[in-house]
Amino acid sequence: MTTPTHLQDSKELLSNEGFAVGTIWYHGTSSALLESILINGLKRSGDQAMKQAAKQTMATIGNSYTESVEPVFLTQSKELAYYWAKQTVRNRSVRIQGNESPVVIEITLPEDLQAGVKPDVGAASLLMLDEGEQFMAFVSGLYEVNGLEVPSIDLMKADRLDYLNKLGMAYYGNDIEAQYVQEVNA
Repeated sequence: MTTPTHLQDSKELLSNEGFAVGTIWYHGTSSALLESILINGLKRSGDQAMKQAAKQTMATIGNSYTESVEPVFLTQSKELAYYWAKQTVRNRSVRIQGNESPVVIEITLPEDLQAGVKPDVGAASLLMLDEGEQFMAFVSGLYEVNGLEVPSIDLMKADRLDYLNKLGMAYYGNDIEAQYVQEVNA
């Protein structure tokens, strides 16, 4: 997967300690959601079309669907956000017709809200699935292309900061207002 040049930031962010953390965060999503995000901000569990499609699928096969509230997933890297944006577009294409493309959103939270960004330790369960293995391979590739040692992480015993620093996985537990978001353009 080729990341557009203007989103390639691992060279600046990566070191043997992992991805540098600053005050700007990124979120990868689909172009189909961009207008709503720019108007309404980033909402926890915000992809209502995907929730409705899942609910309909479960009803078709005779199962109930319990909606969960997920946080807003963030990363300190545009490159990692683009990876997740591609996954979002792929996942949506299975259930929703349309011509969508990956989009990276920049989030600049005021200082008093920065403490709300937490390492995404819950990602351990995701990383044990095929989707997580693909992400780990992508991250390993970033380390390798930058001449750095690929981190060895035991997902069940890792320090919680390893999820943020070494894998670039974070979350924000509340909605993020539109005034703090903007699209990353070339």
